[in-house]
Amino acid sequence: MTDHQELVARAAALIPILSSRAAEAEQLRRLPTENVAALKETGLLKVLQPRRYGGYQLSLRAHVDVVSTLGQGCGATAWCVGVIHAHSWLIGSFPQAAQEETYGANPNAVISAVVAPRGKAIPVDGGYRLTGTWPFASGCQHSDWLLLGAQILDDSGTPSDEADLLIPTADLVINDDWNVAGLRGTGSCSVTAQDVFVPKHRYLSLPGMAFGKAPNASQHGGSLYKSAIVPVLALALAPAAVGMATAALDAFMARLPGREIAYTNHERQLESPTTHRQVAEASTKIGVARLLLHRCADDIEVAAESGDVMAFTARAKVRMDCAHAVRQCLEAVETLYLACGGSGIAESNPIQRAWRDLHAINMHGALAFETNQEMFGRVMLGLPPNTTLI
Repeated sequence: MTDHQELVARAAALIPILSSRAAEAEQLRRLPTENVAALKETGLLKVLQPRRYGGYQLSLRAHVDVVSTLGQGCGATAWCVGVIHAHSWLIGSFPQAAQEETYGANPNAVISAVVAPRGKAIPVDGGYRLTGTWPFASGCQHSDWLLLGAQILDDSGTPSDEADLLIPTADLVINDDWNVAGLRGTGSCSVTAQDVFVPKHRYLSLPGMAFGKAPNASQHGGSLYKSAIVPVLALALAPAAVGMATAALDAFMARLPGREIAYTNHERQLESPTTHRQVAEASTKIGVARLLLHRCADDIEVAAESGDVMAFTARAKVRMDCAHAVRQCLEAVETLYLACGGSGIAESNPIQRAWRDLHAINMHGALAFETNQEMFGRVMLGLPPNTTLI
């Protein structure tokens, strides 16, 4: 049986190939088709996919380690794999008919998503009619299905629920609008649905999921699909940052031999005490980020194994820790990037790409550092939080 370490080894073997195509991904503004083919061939999209439908159904630690390893080759690829893992995890809680229709029919199906309820759906005979536009659908160009969040409106137009609806990508329009400075290779274009019919079995209530009432999570055995939804989704976003920062540190150290510090008396950068401190600081921050994400994975799984809904404060802490982890990675690479000097801005320097991509990750709404600080601080002080997404 394929295990955690085997999948990490497969991810590590892809690092040189992914790295060689990182610039191409930026030029394409989406993942190269060859990257997606390699991910399918090695099974690296299946870490959290239900075992009964061709996946590995491994731990959240395996998710962290596979995604962060891929991030050492291509940050955009790692980002897409991280969120696709989360989507395959969500499918494990959909009604069985939806699971049969996706992974049952094609174990290699790729499912992209915009989980936030940005669309609107109205009940009709046999299902729902969905309309809306959803930005940031990472990897959508390579997807077979999309999960799209929507408010469910009753007959009076009042929201009665918030849900993720599962739609074939062919039923949607992918808008060519991903023109950005960071995570450029992720192909995170917006998608549009206009009065698309969605059968009832392709519906998953988000509040129901949050309170442990997913319709089919228990059919797979184990505790993975009993995990708390917001912590899992936050954890899906963070590990790519660790891989990006690790690759940037490796690239920085590799360029040191023979380099001189500009406008000095030929001082060698490798021998400078400032450089020693910069490398030590960056390495420590990356290590802290990795440890935080491992702890988040463990805390989520311990709670799921208990059979109870994860405690509110514990859920809030996972969001805070994920935000802190990606900020640590950004700070590490900020130090390294500035230490590159003028040559650091060259497109051929992978550190500048990591710097841009890490800024983009830190700007994601779920990972915004100051917002999460406010949220967690309020929770710790017994005050109402600034969000329901905990």
